[in-house]
Amino acid sequence: MNDILNNITTGQDAVPIIMFIVGGVIAIIAIIFTSIKRISISGEREKSRREIAAYVAEGSMTPEDAEKILKASPKDA
Repeated sequence: MNDILNNITTGQDAVPIIMFIVGGVIAIIAIIFTSIKRISISGEREKSRREIAAYVAEGSMTPEDAEKILKASPKDA
């Protein structure tokens, strides 16, 4: 254990360790931003579905038209 710590403090094995840490940080950031994007998309999709339901409820749109719009929206975006 002392050899490992000694090598790190002297800089002999610092490059692979730094590369591993930087790669891990980049992966974590990518996962976080992907999750935020998916949450945002699903929230906006639900908001749109509620608005379409409100249009149908007030009579501005027929249920058939609403169904067509909802089926046309992308599911995997």
